[in-house]
Amino acid sequence: MGRVQPAMPAMPAIPVMSGKSVIVTGGTRGIGAGIACAFLRAGADVLVCARHEPPDLPSDSGRVAAFIAADVREPEAVASAVSYAKERYGGLDVVVSNAGGSPQVDAAAASPRFHAKIIELNLLAPLHVAQAAYPALAERGGSVIMVGSVSGVRPSPGTAAYGAAKAGLHHLVTSLAIEWAPKVRVNAVVPGMVATEAAADHYGATPDVVAATVPMGRMATPDDVAAACLFLASPQAAYISGASIAVHGGGEPPAFLMYAAPK
Repeated sequence: MGRVQPAMPAMPAIPVMSGKSVIVTGGTRGIGAGIACAFLRAGADVLVCARHEPPDLPSDSGRVAAFIAADVREPEAVASAVSYAKERYGGLDVVVSNAGGSPQVDAAAASPRFHAKIIELNLLAPLHVAQAAYPALAERGGSVIMVGSVSGVRPSPGTAAYGAAKAGLHHLVTSLAIEWAPKVRVNAVVPGMVATEAAADHYGATPDVVAATVPMGRMATPDDVAAACLFLASPQAAYISGASIAVHGGGEPPAFLMYAAPK
């Protein structure tokens, strides 16, 4: 009998974020758009930033995210985005650093400039964002949530620089959590394989094949990642800082198990 694929769960109950203001970097598509929509649904005012404005901005129940063009690799652009959010909303409560990613590339063939750009986007940019947002967040006892990756906690062949950058990001979270406590909490969400519009190209296999490798029987959705972000931003997580929440459906089974004799 084939493995039963569990039904997609409904979006879990979310904390009320009315009156809160949130920035989501890379919030115009994929995981970032899902995070932005979830915070809108929870009542927050949301500003998304990316290099280019999309045809449609994240929205939920008639509420639409605001947009500002910003390349998060540029500290001046990041500072402008934070200032815009503070002026528009009167303050800042949460920053979600989601912008990142990497194409598949052989580390031996990639140029030094390519490696530098990947590390800049996935490690230095979140640091710039957090640093720029710190004063505004400290005024309100806010929080930083960085979107990491399982690539930063296990080998990442084909995206070596990306995996190394995400490992550094996880370490950055623990360091900033100590430096900035108790004024600002800093945490990470660590997704595994996520079903987005780019999933097939990224994973090199059909969703069903990828899902079969996940203990929960499916890839994560942007809503799954968003639920973890909402929790970390909520009053229920007021004592949680320096933590990483894995959103990977149970993780990756050890490779030797695929060769084990069935019982």
